[in-house]
Amino acid sequence: NDRMFRFVTSQLINTGACRQVDIINTFGVSKSSVIRGVNRLREEGMEGFFRKKGGCRGGKVMEEAVLEKAQHMLNDGYTRRETAEELRVRYDTLRKAINDGRLTEKRVEKAALNKSSRTVIDADAANEMGTACTRGGDRIFAALGKSLGASIRFESCYDVPNGGVLCALPLLITNGLVSGVEYLRGKVKGYYRALPVLLLLAFMSLCRIRTVEKLRGRAPGEFGKLMGLDRVPEVRCLRNKMDDLSSDGSAERWAAFLSKQWMITDPEACGTLYIDGHVRVYNGGLTKLPPRYVSRQKLCLRATTDYWVNDITGRPFFVVEKPIDPGLLKTLRDDIVPRLINDIPFQPTDQQLIDNPYLCRFVLVFDREGYSPAFFKEMWKKYRISCITYHKHPKGSWPSEWFKKQEVVMPNGENVTMNLCEMGSLVGSGDNATWMREVRKLTDSGHQTSLISTAFDLPHTELAVRMFSRWCQENFFRYMMEHFAIDLLQEYGTEKIPDTERVVNPSWRDYKRVHDSIQNKLKYRLACFAEMTIFPEYDNDSLKYHRWEKKKGDLLEGINQYKHHIADIKEKLNNTKKHIYLMELPEKDRFNRLLPGRKRLMDTVRMIAYRAETAMVGLLKQAGLASPLARKLQQDLFVTEADILPDSESKLLRVRVHYASRPATNRTLCALFELLNNAEIIFPDTDMKIIYELGGSQPHPK
Repeated sequence: NDRMFRFVTSQLINTGACRQVDIINTFGVSKSSVIRGVNRLREEGMEGFFRKKGGCRGGKVMEEAVLEKAQHMLNDGYTRRETAEELRVRYDTLRKAINDGRLTEKRVEKAALNKSSRTVIDADAANEMGTACTRGGDRIFAALGKSLGASIRFESCYDVPNGGVLCALPLLITNGLVSGVEYLRGKVKGYYRALPVLLLLAFMSLCRIRTVEKLRGRAPGEFGKLMGLDRVPEVRCLRNKMDDLSSDGSAERWAAFLSKQWMITDPEACGTLYIDGHVRVYNGGLTKLPPRYVSRQKLCLRATTDYWVNDITGRPFFVVEKPIDPGLLKTLRDDIVPRLINDIPFQPTDQQLIDNPYLCRFVLVFDREGYSPAFFKEMWKKYRISCITYHKHPKGSWPSEWFKKQEVVMPNGENVTMNLCEMGSLVGSGDNATWMREVRKLTDSGHQTSLISTAFDLPHTELAVRMFSRWCQENFFRYMMEHFAIDLLQEYGTEKIPDTERVVNPSWRDYKRVHDSIQNKLKYRLACFAEMTIFPEYDNDSLKYHRWEKKKGDLLEGINQYKHHIADIKEKLNNTKKHIYLMELPEKDRFNRLLPGRKRLMDTVRMIAYRAETAMVGLLKQAGLASPLARKLQQDLFVTEADILPDSESKLLRVRVHYASRPATNRTLCALFELLNNAEIIFPDTDMKIIYELGGSQPHPK
């Protein structure tokens, strides 16, 4: 309250811990108020701030009968404002009576608060330090650098919105939300440190709050109750905290640490890795990014490319951002493969690779963009890395009697029947030619889908399973765009790209565009000319013959013109560099990269959230629920209200989630809570074990 604030600030000034100007600038109080507080401390001591005042006019207003009624209402759990409105007295009059000791307030929030009571308390706090800022002393000490930030203290609360998201906390912790935070802890000062910010960002992702700006529409005190705080940071403060967490490459180091931990925890998952690029379209006007082809929109748009590395079930390991896209193959060579060789645990030793000439370190799976016999040969001979992709130029169809139906098990446990056949195939030409395994799948329509691979130690059925499971990554992109908004900007701004980066020459791109256009027109006219020559349409009719001859002559003239034109364009293409350095670009074509800071942090938090959701899907499968239904149940669970009931003596934190709409869902949730309780998770930075149960809130004390 105000008396405590004046006492603490006066004591800090009197002991020399800070100056008067620090208090004035930090909290916006007047200079005369600060001086009066210091003088009172020196003359009267601490008692001068808390001595009960007599002669208050408010005492004459509240008579004995009114005081008795007010005391009964306060004892029954009414708030100050509810009591004042019921008795038709001013709120300040009631407050003075409580401060003078004529009324004793039994705060209901010490036992349990419902949502209505919390709303009133949070609104009353706005008259002092801000909405829901009920821990004034902690904030003062944190602002002056005298504490290590907000301490986690839970209060008994009923009907907390989004309380069900606490059910994901064990899985968030298991997937590394609080692991490696030492890379981030020293970057954040003040009341909100690294852990509360990370918890908030993870809860926002799971509750589908897409951007920090959307947090303005949520009650800050209610979200704070989920983390044991009085409230969550204001939007501007949260943005500053995110900048601090991602500065100086901290977010990148944290993400790299988590990626290694995930691989060590599940080494089988990193035996087969899926690599694909995701194009993030940019519609702003801060810079003119180079155009990229966006397959989902079938358009060339200004964008930047992220290359994701996932396992066979779609769980992400890490992402590589490329503001200047060099292509999948170059990204694999320069960024992804060297990192995987260093990070993947339990790789075969050199002696094991020598003893078994068909053994590989791990398997890479990608789409036709990575088709390159030279790359396959390089990966196998240099690193002993196997590759699987679709055959870009399959030769002819194989006889249908060669194919045999095979029962295979997909990564999600589903049994599928495939019509498969395998043969050796010489892929490529010249020095790049190499023998590879070619596996084809025959569909019911008679189409043959061909894949090639250098994974010589796997059965052909396993090759088919791994290649045709590539859609897990496409589904991952779609899910992340729809639910986690990975394409949205996290901050506005740009930074300069080094001048030594190589980019596509705009002049070469223009010549190439004209060349392709003329080439298509020439092909069309050649086809028309050939058709007229093979199938004449004049039928001994002289008039039709002259028309046919004139039309054919016009086509021939156009063909000659296009051939001459295309020869000129080819000469210009040959004399123009395809790639140039960024410094060589004309000024009108220069561009910068989008700021990567907050996005690096949010990508990591979203990866943790997605992996936590996927782990919960696995738990719900044990309860007999299919994956799509499990995803939907999770989304409903995370926004369900819950009661938070701490027990400091037993060191337990009970999270009582409200009942669902159907008995079947309630039974599934009970089975899920039993599995979560068996994990015996301790809430971070506390000694309280989380207990989950299903139930409803208690009635209001009135």
